[in-house]
Amino acid sequence: MCPNVVQKSRPIIKTDVLVVGSGIAGLTFAIKMAKKRPDLEILVLTKTDERESNTRYAQGGVAAVWNFEVDTYEKHIADTLDAGDGLCDEEIVSIVVKEGPERVKEIIEWGARFDKNQKDEYDLGKEGGHSEFRILHYKDLTGWEMQRTISDYAAELPNIKILEEYYAIDIITQHHLGRIVNRVTPNIECYGVYALNKETREIETFLARSTVLATGGAGQVYKATTNPVIATGDGIAMVYRANGRLENMEFVQFHPTSLFNPAGENPSFLVSEAVRGFGGLLRDRAEVEFMLKYDERGSLAPRDIVARAIDKEMKEQGEEHMYLDCRHLDKDKFYAHFPTIYDKCVSIGIDPMKQMIPVVPACHYLCGGIQTDEMGKTSIFNLYAAGECTSTGLHGANRLASNSLLEAMVFAHRIHLAVDQQIDSVTHKEGIPAWNAKGTTEPKELVLMTQSHKELKEIMSSYVGIVRSNVRLKRSLDRLGLLYNETEDLYRDSMISPQLCELRNLITIAYLITKSASIRRESRGLHFTTDFPKLLNFVEDSIL
Repeated sequence: MCPNVVQKSRPIIKTDVLVVGSGIAGLTFAIKMAKKRPDLEILVLTKTDERESNTRYAQGGVAAVWNFEVDTYEKHIADTLDAGDGLCDEEIVSIVVKEGPERVKEIIEWGARFDKNQKDEYDLGKEGGHSEFRILHYKDLTGWEMQRTISDYAAELPNIKILEEYYAIDIITQHHLGRIVNRVTPNIECYGVYALNKETREIETFLARSTVLATGGAGQVYKATTNPVIATGDGIAMVYRANGRLENMEFVQFHPTSLFNPAGENPSFLVSEAVRGFGGLLRDRAEVEFMLKYDERGSLAPRDIVARAIDKEMKEQGEEHMYLDCRHLDKDKFYAHFPTIYDKCVSIGIDPMKQMIPVVPACHYLCGGIQTDEMGKTSIFNLYAAGECTSTGLHGANRLASNSLLEAMVFAHRIHLAVDQQIDSVTHKEGIPAWNAKGTTEPKELVLMTQSHKELKEIMSSYVGIVRSNVRLKRSLDRLGLLYNETEDLYRDSMISPQLCELRNLITIAYLITKSASIRRESRGLHFTTDFPKLLNFVEDSIL
């Protein structure tokens, strides 16, 4: 981007339905909406290419009650509630579990190829926290296969248009019409979004009768994360700036077993929980199976318990990692189920059949986010949300493994029903101004953005990780305040770029996680603090 070039805004673009994000939640909704209402135009914005999403990196699978001879809805509900540690919405859990199998059948009809056994039955897996085998999977690339399916299907529908390399900057509300929008303003409305065309560097105004956010997670707020580099919490940050409701941001799930690679990687390579479901055992350097000290379920305990146990063992033993032992497993069967994991290990000099796999916890999933109701509606009128950017009530204080893809499909379905009922009574808002491009030049000190991003990750990883305390949280808030002020100054004076917007959004996410953690004066689910190690008797969501 050349200095001293004014950033321009283009004319308004109108569509019936606007979707921000092209992962499992966004494209499932778009497909269903396009099929139900061929008279409507559905426009999908994605900030990179269409198939680059959190979805494609999901390894383990999708959980659904499938074999009713041994499994039941009640068992899946009980497992989800147990993992959620008292903060799940039982009505939402029941909805997702009971509607889930039908949504899985639909994506199979659209072309998803889940693995089958020699009897031509689906080869169901089992992961931590699940009482039965109910995980449908495609080797260790389930997310990739589901993304392929929905992308291919969406391409066949003429009323779906996908625009790649568009970065959504902000939700358009009454604020942009000069009306006050704050936490006490009733009936905040969404009219669309402002988005940066990364190719032309122009900021375009997209107006829609209904808008759906499916922007994924925020794992890049931490130094070690299994999330792709695009997971910067954009949707959550946009809703926060628009004064929409968020909740439970303190509940960050750290996957217990990312591959320890001394060379460093971003994102960290995920060793799927399905490996433990397949029989892998967690051990220390002396080959002691330490998980039995923490939970009778051993290596198949829920993720929060396993992650804290590994973190504790690492600190007590002075180790950089623990180990996942797969040496006792059948090589042919292991490779058939986990070819990507096996090949990755071998690529860094580890043969899983001969050596234990070094593993370390890494940020994996955000259980909080944009507050939605049972139909995916947010607190902002005409704005819906689905997927990891939301807090639906399903996960509570900790997500049960492989429930996320299921949740995304169920709420995508429900949102398309809600939009269909409402959209005919909504018209495009008139009088929306073009984006006010105050900054006119490229930031002179690009190194400041890079260093701020590194500093942010260090702050969050050091002070707001698996184990927290009042002192650590205060230190985080103090340092985040400095980063916020510096970045806002840069934002006001410079041209808008995706890198600057992502930094700004990540600082917002970091603040929300830290502030929410400081408010919760107990240890529950994924939030553990040494100052309040016990669970309170009452249950309360942290709403922001």
